[in-house]
Amino acid sequence: MGSGILYIMEIPSKFKKPYNPKKTEKRIYRLWEKSGYFNPDKLKIKKSSYRRKQRSKNYCIVIPPPNITGSLHMGHALNSFIQDILVRTKRMQGCKALWVPGTDHAGIATQNVVEKELKKVNLTRFDLGREKFIKEVWKWKRKYGNIILNQLKKIGCSCDWSRKRFTLDKNYIKAVNEAFLHYYKKGWIYRGERLINWCPRCKTSLSDLELEYKEEKTNLWYIKYPLAKSSKYIVVATTRPETMLGDTAVAVNPQDKRYKNLIGKKVILPLTNRNIPIIADKLVDMEFGTGAVKVTPAHDPVDFEIAQRHKLPILKIIDEEGKMTGEIPEKYKGIYINDCRKKIINDLQKENLFKKIEPYAHKIPICYRCGTVIQPLINKQWFLKMDKLAQMAKKAVKQRKIKFYPKKWEKIYFDWLNNIKDWCISRQIWWGHRLPIWQCQMNPKEKYFLSFKKPKKCPICGKCKPEQIPDVLDTWFSSALWPFAVLGWPLRAKDIKNFYPTDVLVTARDIINLWVARMIFSSLELIRKIPFRDVIIHATILTKEGKRMSKSKGTGIDPLELVDEYGADAVRFGLIYQYTDLQDIRFSEENIKMAQKFCNKIWNATRFVLMSEPSRICTNIEYLYKPTKIKNLTSADKRILQQLKTTIKKVNKDIENYRFGKAAHILYDFFWHKFCDKYIEASKKQNTKETKEILGYVLLTSLKLLHPFMPFLTEEIYQNLPLKKKELLMIEKWPET
Repeated sequence: MGSGILYIMEIPSKFKKPYNPKKTEKRIYRLWEKSGYFNPDKLKIKKSSYRRKQRSKNYCIVIPPPNITGSLHMGHALNSFIQDILVRTKRMQGCKALWVPGTDHAGIATQNVVEKELKKVNLTRFDLGREKFIKEVWKWKRKYGNIILNQLKKIGCSCDWSRKRFTLDKNYIKAVNEAFLHYYKKGWIYRGERLINWCPRCKTSLSDLELEYKEEKTNLWYIKYPLAKSSKYIVVATTRPETMLGDTAVAVNPQDKRYKNLIGKKVILPLTNRNIPIIADKLVDMEFGTGAVKVTPAHDPVDFEIAQRHKLPILKIIDEEGKMTGEIPEKYKGIYINDCRKKIINDLQKENLFKKIEPYAHKIPICYRCGTVIQPLINKQWFLKMDKLAQMAKKAVKQRKIKFYPKKWEKIYFDWLNNIKDWCISRQIWWGHRLPIWQCQMNPKEKYFLSFKKPKKCPICGKCKPEQIPDVLDTWFSSALWPFAVLGWPLRAKDIKNFYPTDVLVTARDIINLWVARMIFSSLELIRKIPFRDVIIHATILTKEGKRMSKSKGTGIDPLELVDEYGADAVRFGLIYQYTDLQDIRFSEENIKMAQKFCNKIWNATRFVLMSEPSRICTNIEYLYKPTKIKNLTSADKRILQQLKTTIKKVNKDIENYRFGKAAHILYDFFWHKFCDKYIEASKKQNTKETKEILGYVLLTSLKLLHPFMPFLTEEIYQNLPLKKKELLMIEKWPET
């Protein structure tokens, strides 16, 4: 917008009715999309002193890709509002601001959804076979996979939709293959037998970070383990008596005086007649049960660690179906776990080896997708070595190359990296990036080789037709490449050159280790650059009572229902108004109602300003950028101009420091109380040409400051101001002092 005159002959008809977001938002969003300005390549950059303050003229955020199975919830909404505030502000400050949208294929979640659909017609994925099942998933994806991206448009997200990405796009597959090849050549990817978390329902391995925990009211069973060559026994307490068939030791704490004389002796494992040792280990809790615990290395992570330290045998007695197997008495083989438990307890009672039973409550791990109880078991999987990658990730944050906001979340980040284990990257599902690993069919020993194409002959034996292993990569392996893969890596893409590293990542606390840490070490290893400079960990939205929102429990709130009732701007401002980096948000709909009233206040204030001079000139547009030219200011004029200047300074500082809630409070207080309640009232008495110009200046400047928070309303008002030279408020020059 350049110099010119704002002529007001009468209030534009658009302002004669109360503001109606339902009639506005779709039309305004279409206007934005038609302009092409969400694409930074098409932006008309205006001169701005902010440019000199920027690290570069480009600014980039990549969206945390929602699952294609997902729909918008309150956490998504808050996350998106924060990103949109940043992108819209930078765009107005003269940056080529890019916000890359996209979705994640979400291996386990998506496969579960499609399997449920098949179940309705009495089919399983095994009935279809891998190839046909994958086709069914793609059909489902094409039909439902973009729902959440369309919902983001409804809340005003200014993403560059021309750059939309998906983690199973052709180019993204190239990035995943390149990363796998890189790690494989370095010898960091290997196959090994480890204790893993296994979901019997999904029939796949899961990482520790993918587990959820639920409270289970169960029992503590006390079992007698007879001492070898003695009539005495030691009593062991356990919550899982069925796993005793795989015990390879009984452990006590070395500081426990009750058992000092028994350390090194042997006991007879009940129902099996195997002799196993009594060992001492610091991991044993002396307060649990009797202070003596059974050690089942193949089916408990703590027991596995003890076994590694004491070089104990590892006996797998539960298979991937959740049935008893291995070197156990025949009468227990092939029985499901729960049935075996009943049989074990019954047999112990018959042999007088059962001491007592007590009620006991504890948390058990469950699958984060289907809720099935997880079975820890020994299994051969593919792993990525983590020692060097973890060191890179720690160093980047310690050296402040990457900063967390709030800083307190660094502790979770470092705690995980300091205790990290090699990453189990293989999953036993069909939907996802299939491992490019092939197995020789002629060799009696397991021999593997890497190939991204189907080999014409086996490079190992030269005779067989090798088969590709069925496993796919952990979804988080591909997601770890997101910030650079979406910009064109591994090709020498223009976007990588112009927009990498990205500036800010906005995400939730529960994926700091699942995703944030993995993106950091992946980028440092593969690109030799940090992926982003700042990490904003936003608040969690809770119910009014302080509980986590849950759709299944009926405590979740659909943000789109709020949008339908109050309008997108009211939801945006009302949610951000409650935002603080110090505590979680206890959601109250009252704040959305407050924001709706604020929208109407802005609308009505605009109507007043336009009515203030219905016959001639209201505002000299050149003055809007140079208010110091005006003379004959009253004390009220001077006060509002000084208050506006202070507001501009504070809002800029708060947005730069990611204090979005504080910025919203300042804007609300200035516009409602200082501008409307005081200055507009004062202007009715002054009624001078200068006052009318100041009214126009303050209104337009306020619209600019409010635009990142309330884009639809502010753009609608701006488009209906009778300005001679204007385009879109979204690319107007940001207010400066």
